[in-house]
Amino acid sequence: MADRDREWDAEAADKRVRKWAGAEDGPNARYREAHVWYNADEADEWGSYKLPIADIVNGELKVVPRAVMAAGGVMQGARGGVDIPKGDVDRVKSHLAKYYAKIGDTAPWER
Repeated sequence: MADRDREWDAEAADKRVRKWAGAEDGPNARYREAHVWYNADEADEWGSYKLPIADIVNGELKVVPRAVMAAGGVMQGARGGVDIPKGDVDRVKSHLAKYYAKIGDTAPWER
């Protein structure tokens, strides 16, 4: 985990993650690690990777607390929500809730 006060810039983080993952030409398994959800049927498409929560910090992939909070907000409908299958929503929320617990917070859907 990155420090709780680390800023979150999804676009800048994505560039760093692509470079770290060696995924400049297309997504790969390392790139997938930075996201909560991806569409396995279209794994070779950038748009298949959603809810990024990680950045490269000192050369390592780290979950960023503010990214977790941003993803949690999106799961609650912020920024228009996220287009993922309804059957995956509970799993995504459960995954995010574990990160909320790690940062000493409660997921918004559990409050």
